[in-house]
Amino acid sequence: MKILVTGGTGFIGSHTVVELQQQGYEVVIVDNLSNSQADVVDAITSITGIKPHFEQFDLIDREKTSAFFKKHNDLSGVIHFAAFKAVGESVEKPLLYYRNNLVSLMNILESMIENNIPNLVFSSSCTVYGQPDVLPVSEKAPIKKAESPYGNTKQISEEVIFDTVKSSKLNAIALRYFNPIGAHESAKIGELPIGVPNNLVPFITQTAIGLRNQLSVFGEDYNTHDGTAVRDYIHVVDLAKAHVVAVRRMIESKMKQSFEIFNLGTGTGLSVLDVIKSFERVSGEKLNYKIVGRRAGDVEQVWADPTYSNEELGWKAMKTVDEMTASAWKWEKVYRGKR
Repeated sequence: MKILVTGGTGFIGSHTVVELQQQGYEVVIVDNLSNSQADVVDAITSITGIKPHFEQFDLIDREKTSAFFKKHNDLSGVIHFAAFKAVGESVEKPLLYYRNNLVSLMNILESMIENNIPNLVFSSSCTVYGQPDVLPVSEKAPIKKAESPYGNTKQISEEVIFDTVKSSKLNAIALRYFNPIGAHESAKIGELPIGVPNNLVPFITQTAIGLRNQLSVFGEDYNTHDGTAVRDYIHVVDLAKAHVVAVRRMIESKMKQSFEIFNLGTGTGLSVLDVIKSFERVSGEKLNYKIVGRRAGDVEQVWADPTYSNEELGWKAMKTVDEMTASAWKWEKVYRGKR
């Protein structure tokens, strides 16, 4: 069974490729390397002993996307990660996000239909819920106005997929996940943003190792237990395993309907300061951070009710926050040591 993973050299994509290969799937990666590096393919190979097929091009290029799918028309399914994902940047550059995230998806869907490729797992996000009225957030929570253009691209993408599934033979599963952190236990792959990180944990580890002078904590006046924003942090390997479960569900025709949605989280909300304290606890490092003003586009607090995913998919997030921060720190030290 052959699976396309778009954005497969990225953070979540690379970990998912590893899990797919370890479950016996043949994997093809497409990535434009705008926020990742080609040597991730070698790192994946060193973990699994299997080199995934890799092609570098931009999925917003319709002709190249169409040609790729014609060549690989024997795919059993597609896992679509390739998208820009920085909330703050999307506020500053909305058109960049709308063009990249939506056009790439439409090109993929058109090519899947043309080549009779039936199954899509879509990388969605808890940002579709905006700032929820009720916590924890179940799949039945209303979709509220997005707090950022990034969140809006995920909402629109889900609508595009829903309408496409309704009018075709496609099946799709949207996995709305919360905040993936951590790294593979081998420390051969992890979160490696190009330039200044937009996400909390790589900024923590890069500050601790001396690459960044100071970590900024955005906001201390939120209505949370310590004033900082609260999220549901999930280990990237737990998240990757859920994608394999979703692919298998489709291939084995176990879907209850042609478009399904699942929340992927731990069910526990942790503040920014909670994560910092976890890092300091497992690393023994004192982190240099300062409290600054809120960041545009951020919601106050959000965490998942994963009951439906646990019961329907038979999947559950297993790793603790200390395991998450410890693995991220191990990855950072090994990566910088290589250089």
